[in-house]
Amino acid sequence: MPPSPDDPTSLRRRQPSEEKILADAPRSVETAAPDPSQSTNIPAVPTRLGVSRGIISIILAILTLSVYRLCPRSLPAVPKSYVLCSRDGDYIYTVDDAHPRVQCLAVHQSRFVAAGSLPEVQDAWRQLVLASEHVHIGFPSSLPVRHIGPGQIIVPGLSDSHAHILEYGAMKQIPLEGTHTVQETVKHIREYILSNPDIRDDPSKFVEGWGWDHTQWLSATWPTADDLDRDSVVRGRPVVLQSKDGHALWVSSTVIKSMEPMPEDVPGGVIMRDDSGNPTGVFLDNAQDLVVLPEPSHETLDRRFAATVKDALALGLTSIHDAGFNPRSLEFFQKQAEDRKLPIRIYGMTYFDENAEYWGNTSHKVMGEGDNRLWARSVKIFADGALRSGGAALYEPYADNPSTRGFMRIEPEILNKVIPQFMRDGWQVNVHAIGDRANGVVLDAFEEALKEANVTALRPRLEHAQILTEADMARFGDLGVIASIQPTHVISDMWFGEERLGPERVKGLYAFRSILDHGARITLGSDFPVENINPFASFYAAITRLSPDGKSPHGPGGWFPEQRMTREEALRGMTIDPAYASFTEGSLGSITLGKHADYVVLSQDIMSVPAERILDTSVVATVMDGKPAYGSI
Repeated sequence: MPPSPDDPTSLRRRQPSEEKILADAPRSVETAAPDPSQSTNIPAVPTRLGVSRGIISIILAILTLSVYRLCPRSLPAVPKSYVLCSRDGDYIYTVDDAHPRVQCLAVHQSRFVAAGSLPEVQDAWRQLVLASEHVHIGFPSSLPVRHIGPGQIIVPGLSDSHAHILEYGAMKQIPLEGTHTVQETVKHIREYILSNPDIRDDPSKFVEGWGWDHTQWLSATWPTADDLDRDSVVRGRPVVLQSKDGHALWVSSTVIKSMEPMPEDVPGGVIMRDDSGNPTGVFLDNAQDLVVLPEPSHETLDRRFAATVKDALALGLTSIHDAGFNPRSLEFFQKQAEDRKLPIRIYGMTYFDENAEYWGNTSHKVMGEGDNRLWARSVKIFADGALRSGGAALYEPYADNPSTRGFMRIEPEILNKVIPQFMRDGWQVNVHAIGDRANGVVLDAFEEALKEANVTALRPRLEHAQILTEADMARFGDLGVIASIQPTHVISDMWFGEERLGPERVKGLYAFRSILDHGARITLGSDFPVENINPFASFYAAITRLSPDGKSPHGPGGWFPEQRMTREEALRGMTIDPAYASFTEGSLGSITLGKHADYVVLSQDIMSVPAERILDTSVVATVMDGKPAYGSI
């Protein structure tokens, strides 16, 4: 059943409101990361218009203690205090249950301080000016008013709950996605080498790329090292290419030779071999760890990060959950935060290596570093592989390959050991699980661990949760486990899902409505670069279950249309739900009093335009901490 309206942990509970113009102050859950800006240790102040002393006190405390730093990549400056309105009416979607749609918002420094009609916001500001005299804050006496354009709307800053930031930047180097043959793919690699003199003139330098997808090639067969070696420019170079789904590496014969001697088998992985038993050049899941790449330089990572940020901000993303920090990427982002160079908020999941020492009781949790822009307080564990590559762990064999039912990348006994360990040490545990067997095994481990843990405090997540039995859908709601799902995977996989799983089991693939109806919390992402970074593609896929051209295997009504999400659910899944899933709902995720002034101005109303027009939406401005990071207001 869905959470009761009286459930104190429910994000969807409507909070009492004393005035439309000011919602209740954001309330962090008991274990959310402490936010010093939420302190209320200041004198009580007089109020007017019926707004409570507590609300005014909280606003003043936030503004007194907040330290605003202008992001060095920000665009033209705006006043530190301003009002932004829609001339057309209530076209600001706050994702705040107390006042879901308003005409105006008010910002002071880096925070929202009011929302409502223009007269209401101005009255609220006058109260703040009067109250500020008691705590000696220099508020301007009046606010400049700006307006968005006709037909435009405002929504909270958008979040992607599952992505790979630096990998996306690496993918931008060589465009491998969308090719139709292995020869066309190799041609892209050749062109990349010839266009980069430092690589062209030094055949010892690694060539790295991301995005090939053999299921989209006319032959639909796996590539080989020989395919690379047939090209005279590519031959003899160390080439390592990541597949679109991130679960396979395609390497050249030069790389294979450097890996010798090679083990016969890899637990939780596959070394693809020819009829003579020789490696073909493709390594699946855990076998990818056999491929050793040179450590990227800080300059290389900086270029990759900049490429991702450029696209993310242009598409309205203000926060990204990175689903796999390794030690090098964590170090890189911490240095960026230390230097105040993070132009976007990042919530990182640190990769768990079962062959390394347990680190949950020794590693430092990163909590809001770099002006509240970097968190790393969760661990990412891989339970199985991917559906596309046949590595998802199923209870029964694949319908199109009865010789296998996929495989677990980590033994259940290890999951049952490390999940409670990490939880006891205060880490959020996020587990990649695709197949129904993998999801069941992980939910078993969560269920056991949560007997001695507070689910609200730890908020465990299943990343992907793609194929589920009906019983496991119910367990999400019963246990309080978060389903971190990626709607654009639906429109990629719907074309081969039934062939791979069969007509009955496929009904449990991407069953979003069923998960929600069982009372589970969800959070939406894209898994970029596996899928499109555009959040409006995720929004469109969630509510239509159609390809961009309006097609599906079940016709124009959508693939299993009964599993569609509503627009309101999709917007929450990209704003307040990811904030909850990253312990930041007290400061992010909605246009609410006291929260960071992160919001996006959109070219059209995605909540009401015909679904086929959603993908035409563009971002007019992406605003972080009250200042444009992209576009202008």
